[in-house]
Amino acid sequence: MSLGPLMLDIAAETLSEEDRDILQHPLVGGVILFSRNYSDVDQLHALVETIHALRDPKLLVAVDHEGGRVQRFRNGFTRLPAVAHFGQVHDQDAAKARKLARTAGWLMAIELRAQDIDFSFAPVLDVDHGISDVIGDRAFHHDPAVVVELAHAYVEGMHEAGMAATGKHFPGHGGVSVDSHLGIPIDTREYNDIYAHDILTFKRMIHHGLAAVMPAHVIYENIDPQPAGFSRFWLQDVLRTRLGFQGVIFSDDLNMEGASVAGDNYADRARAALEAGCDMVLVCNNRKGAIDVIDGLGQWDDPVSHLRLARMHGRNAIDRNHLFASHKWKQAVSLIENYQDDPSLELDF
Repeated sequence: MSLGPLMLDIAAETLSEEDRDILQHPLVGGVILFSRNYSDVDQLHALVETIHALRDPKLLVAVDHEGGRVQRFRNGFTRLPAVAHFGQVHDQDAAKARKLARTAGWLMAIELRAQDIDFSFAPVLDVDHGISDVIGDRAFHHDPAVVVELAHAYVEGMHEAGMAATGKHFPGHGGVSVDSHLGIPIDTREYNDIYAHDILTFKRMIHHGLAAVMPAHVIYENIDPQPAGFSRFWLQDVLRTRLGFQGVIFSDDLNMEGASVAGDNYADRARAALEAGCDMVLVCNNRKGAIDVIDGLGQWDDPVSHLRLARMHGRNAIDRNHLFASHKWKQAVSLIENYQDDPSLELDF
């Protein structure tokens, strides 16, 4: 059975019978975990093992684990700073900031891989224009060149740990104040302005081998009437053709208000995103909506998407006890936890 185009969530720390039934449906391809699915590392590892054992090939297991405000697992995991802190360090010492970003990317990824989680939806490649609270300190910097420099280092750390990276939110969410979870953001800039300040980060990270992209639920009204995640212009003409991106395109959560313009019916939203060019759609915190997609989407079989999605499986199995006993992990934790207390801290990681 191939990986289907739907990623959904579960309600608890273990799978219910309904969960097991739904996760074996051929339209399902992945599970995204949230804080409610976590109590401790042993429970999490058992949950992920159970999910992976349901299917062959294994379902993808993902999480939003950026650091700062967006870190789903805390107790038993290193508390990661928001990546904007690395941008602040960069203003004083670029080399130190790159090393910190690489260490943080490795530490985030290796701790998740030790639980057999395939990937985190990271890093944020948005440019901080100073007007978006929902992006804010989730962005590395206000200068696109610095964003690329630090994101590249961060992704190198992820790759070393065996995790593929997902850049978000294409072509850039930082230029609007409205939170797409709660409203429908409209960006009034022209294409050339967006390209120079926002798309540039994605273009350069694609050149560095970015594995996946998540588009924004933002309408760029002077360019296309559809939000980027439902727009063939943004996903096919720009991302695939002009930028040459060959990796996975994940929709942002179809349960967000920014996705409502694609219809009230979740199967219609999913179909619109997939037809625009997404390989996998997310429906989070709405089991009825996920079931509507399963019941209403019909058969959806894209062999190219299957191949792309298979590359998102985590690499390099990690033994948790071995990791937590390693000097490399201990040094990385110390560096990330102490760099603000000791700005002259030498980084030899």
